[in-house]
Amino acid sequence: MDSVDIVLCGLGGQGILFMTRVIAQAALDKGLNIMGAETHGMAQRGGSVVSHLRLGQAQGSLVRTGSAHFLLGLDENEAYRNLPFLAKGASMYVNADPKNFPRQEVRDFLAKRNVTYHAIPAGNIAMALSAPQSSNLALLGYFSAFSEGPVSKGEFVATIERLSPERYREKNLEIFEAGLSRGLEEKGA
Repeated sequence: MDSVDIVLCGLGGQGILFMTRVIAQAALDKGLNIMGAETHGMAQRGGSVVSHLRLGQAQGSLVRTGSAHFLLGLDENEAYRNLPFLAKGASMYVNADPKNFPRQEVRDFLAKRNVTYHAIPAGNIAMALSAPQSSNLALLGYFSAFSEGPVSKGEFVATIERLSPERYREKNLEIFEAGLSRGLEEKGA
């Protein structure tokens, strides 16, 4: 695989840009080339935010329709809206209730494209740890538990430590670890 294409999506204020920055910096630290692009709707008012991240040998910053290896969605509806980006055999990780995800009408599309899907109530995890705006780090920790991307759990932790403002560092790592634990538990590791 020459490049790894990731689409991150959610709503303004959910931390899509910070999550993108963590993945991009961890990849850079690992020596990977990165290209990225962000589209902001009415981000400050809860509008759509989509970030494209291409790691490795990429030609252009935008992920093409049908070519994303991973989709990380902080909002269930935004994840559905961005499904066309997924490649055959891709994986998606979404902040949603695992019992009700995905919706029945989406299951055929995912099955035809052989897309693996995972859901975690990242918002609930962040809320339980008194950091309701940090569902992004719970989702990122969860994603890292499955060891699918080019960045390891340890590399994410080191990057979060470095990029987090000092006053949030400990809480950010705690939330990442909570998502990681949930993923490892689900994975049976």
